[in-house]
Amino acid sequence: QVQLVESGGGLVQPGGSLRLSCAASGSIASFNTMGWYRQAPGKERELVASITSGGSTNYADSVKGRFTISRDTARNTLYLQMNSLKAEDTADYYCKGEILRGLIISYWGQGTQVTVSS
Repeated sequence: QVQLVESGGGLVQPGGSLRLSCAASGSIASFNTMGWYRQAPGKERELVASITSGGSTNYADSVKGRFTISRDTARNTLYLQMNSLKAEDTADYYCKGEILRGLIISYWGQGTQVTVSS
């Protein structure tokens, strides 16, 4: 049984910062790839950032230079540091882990809400 639990969401003003955490029930080293996705009301879920077990990262163009994805294997936690937040960043944010065993097996957290508003 694998469990991912997000935390750190909330209300923040435009230009502010927030750090999201995703705690895993097991070693995050077991995940070949981990990532953060977001979904705004009425819109499709989109990839925000991803990181491989080797440390390679990818970011959506809309968040490059503002968001940073990182992992702490000692704490079995994935992070998303969000700076210079904009109203369009408002969404539910989800943590995802993928394990490669010939086929890709995906695990999702329950999500955490981020609202950027004055």
